[in-house]
Amino acid sequence: MNKPAATSPFHPRNRHQGRYDFAALTAAHPPLAVKVRPNGYGELSVDFADPEAVMLLNQALLKLFYNLNWQLPAGYLTPPVPGRADYVHALADLLASDNGGVVPRDLDVMDIGCGANCIYPLIGNAEYGWRFTGTDITAEAITVAGQIVASNPGLQRAVRLRRQKDTSAIFAGVVHKNERYHAVLCNPPFHSSAEEAASVGQRKTRNLGLGKNAPLNFGGHHNELWCDGGERKFVGQMIAESVAHSDHIIWFTSLVSRKENLPALRDQLRDLDAYEVRIIEMAQGQKQSRFIAWTFQPPATRAKRLKR
Repeated sequence: MNKPAATSPFHPRNRHQGRYDFAALTAAHPPLAVKVRPNGYGELSVDFADPEAVMLLNQALLKLFYNLNWQLPAGYLTPPVPGRADYVHALADLLASDNGGVVPRDLDVMDIGCGANCIYPLIGNAEYGWRFTGTDITAEAITVAGQIVASNPGLQRAVRLRRQKDTSAIFAGVVHKNERYHAVLCNPPFHSSAEEAASVGQRKTRNLGLGKNAPLNFGGHHNELWCDGGERKFVGQMIAESVAHSDHIIWFTSLVSRKENLPALRDQLRDLDAYEVRIIEMAQGQKQSRFIAWTFQPPATRAKRLKR
């Protein structure tokens, strides 16, 4: 049996470099210890096909590296913390490019679809002190995210949550007229239908050597996994709506999992006269990822607003 290759490096400021230090992780979060055992290569690991093990590992990562308390009910999307952190750090670099290379810290960010896990506001505030507004379309997700925020002293002053009651809108109703944001980030629903999400989930369980009825190790509710038209349509709607909010938000960004979606999104932004469009590539472990970023404001205006 060949030992798997070492993963690609994360962003230089990402705390999750190299392999997991399970001694440190179990010391930070003792409940993880029951799930840690040698793998086929004789190294300590957890069974990534076990939803409880994945949950406990994420809790340990957030406790060890960010001193955060974090708990999700069963069935919700369990995010891979290292990869989520990479998006935050890459976004920080984007904002630094308008600020003389220095990452700005006194700023406001909106997380579209923060979900119950609220992971981007947690990491973004812990790393850079950013203030966040997290939005989601389900009341239950907002409730769970609120419980996570409330369980971490001081976080309620930095993270506010809003339910998007209009399921046909992304920004309208959650961006208030007198508010200004330095950036928006988003991890859009990837799949275009429930059938597609189920098919991919079944393939993942087969790859992990599980039966077809085994639970997904990462979980996920409907709105976390799929929407009509998938990420292409969702990000396209973000772009279309962003024009009306171009004075309220400096940088709009969204993850784009499927590289083949980028040309159409670029074309749409060109047609809408976006001032600048960037594709930010990220190496998240063995997975290559990216986000698209666009702004309607020129560099001088962006720099001025960052200094306010």
